[in-house]
Amino acid sequence: MPNMRRRSVPLGVSLLVLQVGIVLLTTCAAGLMAAKLQSDRIRESYRERMLSVAESVARLPSVLEAFGSPDPAATIQPLAELLRKASQVTYVVVTDRQGVRYAHPDPARIGEPVSTDPSSALSGTVYVGTETGTLGTSLRAKVPIRNTAGTVIGMASVGILEEELAADLAEDLGELIGWLIASALVGVLGAALVTRMVRKRTFRLEPAEIAQLLETREAMLHGVREGVVAIDATERLALVNDEAVRLLGLTDDPTGRPAAQVLEHGGLLDLARGDDAADRLVLAGERVLVANRMTARTHGRPVGVVLTLRDRTELHDALREIDGHRAVTEVLRAQAHEFSNHLHVIGGLLELERGDEAVRYIERVGGAGSVTAEIIGGAEADPALAALLLAKSSTAHERGVRLRLDAGSRVLARAGDDALTVLGNLVDNAVDASGNGGEVRVLVDAGGSGVRVLVEDDGPGVARERRAEIFTLGVSTKAPRGAHGRGIGLALVSRVVTRRRGRVDVSDSSELGGASFDVWLPEAGSR
Repeated sequence: MPNMRRRSVPLGVSLLVLQVGIVLLTTCAAGLMAAKLQSDRIRESYRERMLSVAESVARLPSVLEAFGSPDPAATIQPLAELLRKASQVTYVVVTDRQGVRYAHPDPARIGEPVSTDPSSALSGTVYVGTETGTLGTSLRAKVPIRNTAGTVIGMASVGILEEELAADLAEDLGELIGWLIASALVGVLGAALVTRMVRKRTFRLEPAEIAQLLETREAMLHGVREGVVAIDATERLALVNDEAVRLLGLTDDPTGRPAAQVLEHGGLLDLARGDDAADRLVLAGERVLVANRMTARTHGRPVGVVLTLRDRTELHDALREIDGHRAVTEVLRAQAHEFSNHLHVIGGLLELERGDEAVRYIERVGGAGSVTAEIIGGAEADPALAALLLAKSSTAHERGVRLRLDAGSRVLARAGDDALTVLGNLVDNAVDASGNGGEVRVLVDAGGSGVRVLVEDDGPGVARERRAEIFTLGVSTKAPRGAHGRGIGLALVSRVVTRRRGRVDVSDSSELGGASFDVWLPEAGSR
């Protein structure tokens, strides 16, 4: 039997039914409360009226005088009927001290005892309440009648039937129900408009579809290999995917925090506050990133900024290596031509049977290209440092630059990755500055409380006014290589020095006559 998929109630229907239910429930509750208040108001009004009429009857001089006459009913009955009609109550009853009627709407009941208990009023207490008598259930007020001496001589009872109270309430409820129906219709119309607006705002999608879209978006954004950072119009982070968290070196999701607290000034923050840009090179900590900025718009209105980040740290290293290989290739072309000349000379000497001179000539020109381990003899305590110096020495030699390790170098412990990063970038810059036929001097002191790296060259040096700006990302004294090539090495050196709370000094006091970069990196954790 095929599975039957249960269809959920559409969102529009659910919203409309829910809102209409709330409107009707609220209207009914308000109606009941209003009816209760109106009923209480009517009863209180009649209560005051009946109490006032009963007290008036009890104080009438004609009534008090009639109690001393041979036939009190002859005087009291006409007065009671007149007051009953004037006050629009159901009855006005007057009794003597034993509860025998002197006045009643039905004259046939005059002379009979009252049907309800008169003891409270005859004992001198005013009574107001609902009782059932000969005329039916009524709201009544009973007031004692006192003579001039203050003695209770009878009772005045005034009442109105409960059905008359209900009739008055029903008359008022007609108008109230009309207003309630009008309010309910307005509420239902408003509910329909709200439902339509909500459906329009949600693009007529059902809750399950919205949830699926949200889950798909989250999975896609957090699954892409590029970092995505969304910043809203108030400069708060609206979205940071997993790759962006990694690239920015964050420990938790910073969504909701101000962008100025998370993004670095001079890097991503300035890019976010600027104009749209593509493939802009930035540094996040010590990581080289390529960033793109795009303004996010909704219905043509800007609502925020989206930054996409790509890690280009490895690309930067590769480009730097390509630069070295390109230079080596150019040198090899020149050496190939020079090597042909050397072969011609050797061939000529051999044809002239001057073998000894040919050997001496070979020794003289062949030793120039050898790279020996003597240049890193002081780096045996750190194999990584030794390997780096050996590689840089070989590359420098192919470019016609002599790289030498100062005899005062001390490597008593491993220099560490930070020192290797600083040394590699400074040596590359020094080799570029020296050029063919130049010389670079390196001093490494990896012992004690930190690491000192000194790199000097015989190039043109760095002008005093540019010594502060050369550590800024993108600033370079060399010819531009493209979108991602220059102005990174010294910026990385500056980041490492800042993180390690070290220092870097730039001067033109090099022994070789060019620039001198002296870097001090204290041990991690020291101040």
